Amino acid sequence: MASLKEINVKIASLKNTQKMTKTMKLVAASKMRRAQQAQEQARTYAAGLQRLLDGLAATPSDSAHPLLEKRAPARKALVLFVTSDRGLCAGFNNNLCRHTAQWLAEQGQSYGHLEMSFCGRRGFTSFKNRTTVRKHYEGVTDQPRFATAIRIADDLMAAFLAGEFDVVYVGYNRFRSALSQTPVLEQLLPIPSPPKEENGDKTSAPYYLFEPPEPELLRRLLPNAVRFQVFHVLLENAAGEHAARMAAMDNATRNAGDMIKFYTLKRNRERQAAITKELIEIVTGAESL
Repeated sequence: MASLKEINVKIASLKNTQKMTKTMKLVAASKMRRAQQAQEQARTYAAGLQRLLDGLAATPSDSAHPLLEKRAPARKALVLFVTSDRGLCAGFNNNLCRHTAQWLAEQGQSYGHLEMSFCGRRGFTSFKNRTTVRKHYEGVTDQPRFATAIRIADDLMAAFLAGEFDVVYVGYNRFRSALSQTPVLEQLLPIPSPPKEENGDKTSAPYYLFEPPEPELLRRLLPNAVRFQVFHVLLENAAGEHAARMAAMDNATRNAGDMIKFYTLKRNRERQAAITKELIEIVTGAESL
């Protein structure tokens, strides 16, 4: 049975831990608000950009730009895997790692050669011994910068256009709410065609008059669209990371409070038992006299 001194040390340690987790929760909440605002703005822009790309990709000139070229059969694949650099965010990284590992086991085997690039140390640590690592971009996930997204996207496009890979995927956590992040793995290159309707036709898109002409517009638009898509992925991941860490630290703070109450009650019982024992000894001694 633990002594009163050991229980007091345990309670003091739990109180220090509770202060730390509460502080981390407040920091994560502050970062999440900023990241969520940037993510929402990027999602609105991405939706409009996707509608424009769907209209362009729905035209019969899919071969007008190499980034739209679909290579069949696709034998070489690259996966850009985006996680956090730090832990203490519950299952945020683990859920994505499991989802990606399942995809690699089920669909990744269809490619003769598959490599992975990483944004975030957690994903790199998880897969570095299980796959071929192409690149590891360090320190880019906590506070995403568009300049960083340009560098990463240009690396991916250069590898795709050089024929090193036939298809490029990106895996990340899509931010749903402060309590929900969904792991996804979707195709980045070649730029996917719009989904087809039930009658077999592609999703209807508005008719555009292009100025400059469509080939020139594609040459300017598509690389920037890929760069922004990578930036959007980084923003989604950052918002999800801070939200998951805020929720995890909130749970840790509550759990520490529950343990403090438990050990405080245990200490009081031990103290009461010690006092009762001393009283019994005093009474017994007095009666013996």
